[in-house]
Amino acid sequence: MADPSSYRPKPGEIPDEPGVYRFRDQHGRVVYVGKAKSLRQRLSSYFQDLTHLHPRTATMVTTAASVEWTVVATEVEALQLEYTWIKEYDPRFNVKYRDDKSYPYLAVTMNEEFPRAQVMRGTKRKGVRYFGPYGHAWAIRETVDLLLRVFPVRTCSAGVFKRAHQIGRPCLLGYIDKCSAPCVGRVTPEEHRELAEEFCDFMAGRTGAYLRRLESGMHEASEAMEYERAGRLRDDIEALRRAMEKNAVVLADATDADLIAVAEDELEAAVQIFHVRGGRVRGQRGWVTDKVEHVATPQLVEHALQQLYGDEWGDGATGGVPREVLVPALPEAADALTDWLGERRGSRVSLRVPQRGDKKDLMATVQRNAQQALALHKTKRASDLTTRSRALEEIAEALELDSAPLRIECFDISHLQGEDVVASMVVFEDGLARKSEYRRFQIKSFAGQDDVRSMHEVISRRFRRYLREKEKSGGWVEESPEGPEPGENGQGGGEEPAAPRPDAHRDEDGRPKRFAYPPQLVVVDGGAPQVAAARRAMDELGIDDVAVCGLAKRLEEVWLPGDSDPVILPRSSEGLYLLQRVRDEAHRFALRYQRGKRAQSMKKGPLDAVPGLGETRKKALLKHFGSVKRLRAASVEEICEVPGIGRKTAETVLAALTERGPAAPAVNTATGEIIDD
Repeated sequence: MADPSSYRPKPGEIPDEPGVYRFRDQHGRVVYVGKAKSLRQRLSSYFQDLTHLHPRTATMVTTAASVEWTVVATEVEALQLEYTWIKEYDPRFNVKYRDDKSYPYLAVTMNEEFPRAQVMRGTKRKGVRYFGPYGHAWAIRETVDLLLRVFPVRTCSAGVFKRAHQIGRPCLLGYIDKCSAPCVGRVTPEEHRELAEEFCDFMAGRTGAYLRRLESGMHEASEAMEYERAGRLRDDIEALRRAMEKNAVVLADATDADLIAVAEDELEAAVQIFHVRGGRVRGQRGWVTDKVEHVATPQLVEHALQQLYGDEWGDGATGGVPREVLVPALPEAADALTDWLGERRGSRVSLRVPQRGDKKDLMATVQRNAQQALALHKTKRASDLTTRSRALEEIAEALELDSAPLRIECFDISHLQGEDVVASMVVFEDGLARKSEYRRFQIKSFAGQDDVRSMHEVISRRFRRYLREKEKSGGWVEESPEGPEPGENGQGGGEEPAAPRPDAHRDEDGRPKRFAYPPQLVVVDGGAPQVAAARRAMDELGIDDVAVCGLAKRLEEVWLPGDSDPVILPRSSEGLYLLQRVRDEAHRFALRYQRGKRAQSMKKGPLDAVPGLGETRKKALLKHFGSVKRLRAASVEEICEVPGIGRKTAETVLAALTERGPAAPAVNTATGEIIDD
């Protein structure tokens, strides 16, 4: 008997979305399958005190040894996937479903004179159109009840129909307009059959044209001021949309396909595969892999196909290579892969990207599961205290530090062809990001693509601030060789040193604010030159108790100051994974800042250089003349005609534009785009 707490998921791991979950015993056999509108709430209810659970539920959770889940888009999908897996795994604790022997279908008896919509079980009969299966009969009845507003087909039994015909009076549904009452001759057999065919077409998914027709009728009724009819049509449209949740988990009965989805970031990729056989999801599998090198989605798909079908193409559990393989992106060698798959199957295989319909909907479901798998993997890896501790210990050992670097700061430089040069500083404490202490810098001492000089500047500015903050908070330090540096998030210099106060510049937790808390390790994005620049900047300030290293992107090599060869950490190392996360976070933060500055520079035009000209008068000038080119060609008197523009301002505007010259339009230096006209 297992203790449920031994396999209980952590609260943050379970998604708050619809889905299906499976409990497995110690041998991997599925013992229970269930569905939930919120997986987080439902699964949490199983892991409470056993005395509060139903005896049968308590037996189930103590028999199980693990739990897993699959995220779907809607409750309808969860309902159908639950049915599929109950029939597939035959779990011992799903007694209610097994007692039904068969699952209900929505059936329309097109083989009768007046077709009837009803719930059917058991063997399928000729001449009857079936939709489903559904997990519960009430789900069918709710759907039919919604559709009867628009398609009032017969739903009564043969006995009720015969009695109403004899007495010449319809049943209640006929009086409330949920039945066209063919029993009393309100519609002819041909008209009722047409209603039934429209009902079947809607259930089969051909919904767009009918909805558009209803919407057109609603607008026409509204324009003709027939508001009651417009209101009825509006209610019909709403009822149809509520019933339109098509089940993307179950496809056509002849469908044999594998659907592969990929979720990725800079470091890792998660692959999820749904195996569909006979139109049913028969299995699900997936894995998370480290991206050893920079690979795009088509390459990841190619690797996934090779791993999936290379050694296991004859696996009987999934039926081997199917007729169709649906992927998010076609690999570059798609033709060769198609031939390769065809050889293993023994017949033609279609490798393609689904573009529309149920297969595209199911692919979206597989994609959500891949994203959930990647998020869950990262959550486990980043939040696990043991994993973080091991990562810090590996870094300390690799860099030969005296202790684990509990505070790591990483710096990155970002620019676009030497313009708008900026830098970022991100902070990780105990292996977790501390975003409240992130900082960003503008590099203004020079322009160009010199990352080494930029790194020297930003490291110097960061540690000058550290020395000043340390002095202000009461610590003794030598006089800084240079004055305050402006530009760090507006926390510039210029202020006079305050008298030492023990609690000054500390937050509510008693921690030093801003730059006053030194790191144990500084990581720079780059190789040996950037590392040397960072070390030189700290040596110039007398900082000798902070370690420095660099992480180069190309081969993920770790560089130390003064070493001619890099430190190589294993690809599976938790220490390397943490350094990569720190480096990528610094890159993301710097890139976001640089893009923001670039967007601001693109908005500037030649009128921005005119002193004393505000936004209101700029807009008035451009609105009046239409472009800067026409404004430059205008006279002072013509410019004075613009409301709010006096003669002196007009002369200033014209002088500023004339200095630029008509042959030198304003150009955005970031993109090369002309913004003058």
